Amino acid sequence: MKKFLSLLLLFFISLSADIQLIKKENNDSNTTLLVIAGIHGNEPGGYFAAATLAQHYTITSKNLWIIPNLNKESIIANKRGIHGDMNRKFSVIKENDKDKQIIDEVKKIILSKNVSLVLNLHDGHGFYRKENKGNIFNPNAWGQTCVIDQCNLKQNQPFGNLNNIALTVKNNVNKKLLKKHHSFDVKNTKTKYEDEAMQLSLTYFAVTNNKPAFAIETSKNLSTLSQKVFYQLLAIEEYMKIMGISFKRDFVLNEENLSKIIKNYGNLEINHNILLNFSDIKKSLRFIPIKSKSNEFCFSHPLGEIRKVRGKYKVYIGNKLITSLKPQYFKISKSCPNKYSFVVDGKEISFPKTSEIFVDDDFKVIKSKNCRVNVIGYHKKGIFSEEEINIKLKDLQKKHSIDKTGKVYRIEFYNNDEFCSMFLVHFK
Repeated sequence: MKKFLSLLLLFFISLSADIQLIKKENNDSNTTLLVIAGIHGNEPGGYFAAATLAQHYTITSKNLWIIPNLNKESIIANKRGIHGDMNRKFSVIKENDKDKQIIDEVKKIILSKNVSLVLNLHDGHGFYRKENKGNIFNPNAWGQTCVIDQCNLKQNQPFGNLNNIALTVKNNVNKKLLKKHHSFDVKNTKTKYEDEAMQLSLTYFAVTNNKPAFAIETSKNLSTLSQKVFYQLLAIEEYMKIMGISFKRDFVLNEENLSKIIKNYGNLEINHNILLNFSDIKKSLRFIPIKSKSNEFCFSHPLGEIRKVRGKYKVYIGNKLITSLKPQYFKISKSCPNKYSFVVDGKEISFPKTSEIFVDDDFKVIKSKNCRVNVIGYHKKGIFSEEEINIKLKDLQKKHSIDKTGKVYRIEFYNNDEFCSMFLVHFK
């Protein structure tokens, strides 16, 4: 079971098809922007932009709904669609299609009476130009476009003037380009009359049901992921402004800041008694004390996923394999304290279970009743439980650290042979 834990005030819904829907809502209006990302698993600009939107934006008026990773299995595989192109299944889909449950659920969300406008996030080939200027810059390219299926919806439909809205977004994004050749344009596929493939798409399903819908396509030929996310967010912000959705973000929108945000993979809590911080984490960790079944994995990042492969747990953020966990199975004790006491740099402090402890010089675990302490990486002959010992960084074997620099170590607590909790200790 996977949950999304956020530091923001988000409303998380797990639907039957395992669609992650994040709602940021206010009571002032029913106007709602629905942002969908990850319909194609090899287009990370879209789903990392959606994750950034979920984690770092506060909506102060009207509403924003986000599906950051619609096609999870294809994202993990970094493939367009492991069961075929999911964006070609919105008109007709076979009953035995493995994507059918997801398609059915996302259709219901799109048709929700609250949804006022839909954005489908993509990375497309090349740089769209109305005139042919080579293999990358040409009318067949999709990158750097606001895509519409037609110019207008029914008269009086709010946000139904698709062409005018797309032109406004395009013009405003083009005022903030990183490089001149990154310019955006509007691509009208004229789907009903000229594009049979697009007649099967998510956006065309929306517009045929009188829901305003656009695709944002950043270019796969941009040099960095942070550039793709930058342009996705620029465009999304322009759509929010058009809809009167007010927002704040906790960072300045530029490529440098986005590069840091994208690489901040957060942490993973397992069974509410293990914490793993992904900052500089090693590619593989051994002997992680978990249950033999029914483990609960809670990520701080909306793109976090776990897959068990040949006895190991592969940890992903989007299409990025973060680490691999080799388990050691234990029963979980029901007689464990909720807090543990330490002396950190000479000062006694109590921490709740699964805390991270930051140490300048040394620490020791204060002895508690019925607890055995195992500081992973510390070894002294004849010691059964490693409490009441002042431990410095030099006392620990670097090969047992969880990080690549050898400064973060695990402290595990047991009640007899049953596991209680794990802390992380960070040396500066």
